Amino acid sequence: MSNAVFQTPGQIPGPANEPVRSYAPGSPERASIRRRLDEMLGEEVEIPLVIGGREVRTGDTAKAVCPHDHGHVLAIYHQAGAKEVAAAAAAAKEAWREWSELPWEDRAAVFLRAADLLAGPWRDTVNAGTMLNQSKTVFQAEIDSACELADFWRFNPYYARHIYAEQPLHSPAPTWNRVEYRALEGFVFAVTPFNFTSIGGNLPTAPALMGNTVLWKPASSSVFSNYQIFRVLQAAGLPDGVINFLPGRASKVGDPVLDHPDLAGIHFTGSTPVFQQMWKTLGDNIAKYRSYPRVVGETGGKNFVLAHASADPAALATALVRGAFEYQGQKCSAASRAYVPRSLWGGLRKRLEEMIGSIRMGAPTDLRNFMAAVIDEHSFDRIMEYVDYAKGSPDAEILLGGNGDKSKGYFIEPTVVVARDPRFRLMKEEIFGPVLTVFVYEDGDLDETIELVDTTSPYALTGAIFAEDRQVISRLTRQLRHAAGNFYINDKPTGAVVGQQPFGGARASGTNDKAGSPANLMRWTSQRAIKENFVPPKEFRYPHMGEE
Repeated sequence: MSNAVFQTPGQIPGPANEPVRSYAPGSPERASIRRRLDEMLGEEVEIPLVIGGREVRTGDTAKAVCPHDHGHVLAIYHQAGAKEVAAAAAAAKEAWREWSELPWEDRAAVFLRAADLLAGPWRDTVNAGTMLNQSKTVFQAEIDSACELADFWRFNPYYARHIYAEQPLHSPAPTWNRVEYRALEGFVFAVTPFNFTSIGGNLPTAPALMGNTVLWKPASSSVFSNYQIFRVLQAAGLPDGVINFLPGRASKVGDPVLDHPDLAGIHFTGSTPVFQQMWKTLGDNIAKYRSYPRVVGETGGKNFVLAHASADPAALATALVRGAFEYQGQKCSAASRAYVPRSLWGGLRKRLEEMIGSIRMGAPTDLRNFMAAVIDEHSFDRIMEYVDYAKGSPDAEILLGGNGDKSKGYFIEPTVVVARDPRFRLMKEEIFGPVLTVFVYEDGDLDETIELVDTTSPYALTGAIFAEDRQVISRLTRQLRHAAGNFYINDKPTGAVVGQQPFGGARASGTNDKAGSPANLMRWTSQRAIKENFVPPKEFRYPHMGEE
């Protein structure tokens, strides 16, 4: 169906989503990405901090490695501490004077240019960097580091344009009312995760688009790919000091940032406990800040798939396999728990066994693979602790997978656990790995199962329902209204697209400020209402004060 159907007359069309390349055998993009992978594997680079446009080497270094081959070092990167945070805050303050006053069109031009550079000459570099540094398959890297980030950089200026055009509806004569959209006073702290290079690029640039300056702390396990994004921004003409690149240990960077009086906002994606601790620290420090900091966070998820007896088994099985095991289950939105009616379970189980049994797992440099390695040893050990817990519990059965090997890379088999207790630990807690836990419910217990879906986990990020019966679809959609910020009907609970499904959840999953939408950009601007009186009164008395 054409998008024009959903546009009002005279509506300005938005940008088009960046087309996703297939990398099919024989395609030119397949040959091109292989060449770039070989080049990047053949070199070891040094990554500095970048503060006010100046490269800073602290001597406190760490290694960026390939998770699928953790003995292979991609880069040595320098780490920031309190001294560098102070310097970055000063550089951000200096850059803020001009950047915040720059016409918004000039700010937008930087990111529009960055999108075209990313989609064109930088595409292979950023995709290959993501494949090697985060162990993503070529398709997962393509939809993330190339397409989604290009979409962020094109759609956000479009949304900003409409925000700036939003003005008071009425100016009665002889007055003129208008609204000014100002940058926040101070800097924004962008804390980005390992799992999506696009989030690494969006969290610092969304506030920057609205006139703010930023201190960007990338995840330590994705510094290599995130540095490529920073280089794209430099190539696009981003002025020095607007975004300052500060890799480093969480406490060494975060503690001095949260203690700084110029902190004006936090744009965060990461774990729920870390976000809650940051918010607590903000509360403890609230009197020292120049302004109340804006806090935007996308945190954990325990995303569900609820199937009704009328569901299409083939579609359900495909959604579970893709939703749970693409990128090794390390998506915030990954399918982690499923509720399947008894009447469908026998057939679904066979389909899962067939599909999962055919999955190829290995290095992402072999483009035939569907899965690669989890991000690091800490994640490997944490995921395997959940698997081992299920192996030893009378309330669960390992249906498929359950093994891991970290001798060369951090590989964990796609694992399906069947829980006998619907509130089993693996049905409640975020695992962030290739583990899907299934609870089989009796067909007549749908009401009780809906309640389980809504209350078992503290999170509310994504969720999916599968049914062919329209009345059931309507009912489940209503009853699970608050269980997920992104809700899917007959589709996997992953794969939100900028301009199509703004992303974010509530409850313990975050502030739901919807990356890829005007709602997020509004958090990074501060309004000033201006009233101008062209013919001001010169008499203080009002008509009601006249003599009878």
